[in-house]
Amino acid sequence: MKAGRLLAVMVKELRQMRRDRITLAMIVGIPVVQLLLFGYAINTNLRDLSAGFVDQARTSASRALVMDIVASDVVRPALDAHTPQELLEAMRRGRISIGVVIPADFEARRAEGREAVQILVDGSDNAVQSAAVQLARMPLDGSGVDVRAQQPVSVVAFYNPQRRSAVNIVPGLIGVILTMTMVLFTAVAIVRERERGNMELLIASPVSSLELMVGKVLPYVAIGLVQTTVVLALGLWLFRVPLGGSLLDVYLAACLLIVANLSLGLMISTRAASQFQAMQMTFFVFLPSILLSGFMFPFSGMPWAAQWLAELLPLTHFMRLVRGIMLRGAGLWELWPDVLALLAFAAVMMTAAVLRFRKRLD
Repeated sequence: MKAGRLLAVMVKELRQMRRDRITLAMIVGIPVVQLLLFGYAINTNLRDLSAGFVDQARTSASRALVMDIVASDVVRPALDAHTPQELLEAMRRGRISIGVVIPADFEARRAEGREAVQILVDGSDNAVQSAAVQLARMPLDGSGVDVRAQQPVSVVAFYNPQRRSAVNIVPGLIGVILTMTMVLFTAVAIVRERERGNMELLIASPVSSLELMVGKVLPYVAIGLVQTTVVLALGLWLFRVPLGGSLLDVYLAACLLIVANLSLGLMISTRAASQFQAMQMTFFVFLPSILLSGFMFPFSGMPWAAQWLAELLPLTHFMRLVRGIMLRGAGLWELWPDVLALLAFAAVMMTAAVLRFRKRLD
């Protein structure tokens, strides 16, 4: 092995890499994204949880208690309800994560050392339960003195009171698997046709750009539904994950995510010059999706900029849909903001892919 020939091959590879802008961007982009996500966006200490309050006492002491709870920065007021039933309904719809109930005889209960405050928790997210327990253990009079003996606080968890991790993870796994496979499958679809020489046949055919894109997407919809069925069946059978809502709603939500991911994959396919580039770009999308969607790390613990970015990702909205349907028993129509978000994403990505695609070899 001669050094001159080895050096020539190395120089050739470096020049080829320099001309490959996507690969060059990935070399720098992936470490930067990981650093920003893990160092800035990921935060396991929950703050700013949406909370609803029922203050039936309406006294100066109860109002001071509410102000102390808000001042802890663990929660932010999102609903001023009149009954605990209103809090439960808002929690089922995903509007709030925590509910605080102060009974009408709050003063008497506190004086007698009885349970004076009740905290209702959305147990479909284990991190929220931990934050609620932490909130219940805080001194609530602003003096730094533990006053739990004066106003005992009870925490009531709904939807997953045993705090089983599988109940929280399995529904989210549906979205993670569909994101990984659906985006990857379609990301290489157009590129594969070009690399195999099939693009000439498509150019000569009367198939329009829209027909080609839709034809590429539809077979994978069935594959995605099969994957959804496998995860659901194993989750219900092996891990006893409850199905509180409609099975039809779960499949409809999965269809929304599948179409959104397939549209994104087609958009990537129109940008990539090779299957390797398509896989690189897929990984670049998949990494923020799994980290920012709320699957691995609590969504409420992220800073505002990271949450804004997460709202642009289909997996974030599917997480809310599938956990709301399976664990809280909510209907798909009750979670309409996330439904509209997935529909809008799919429409934008599909339109962009069709506009970018041209039936030509270059």
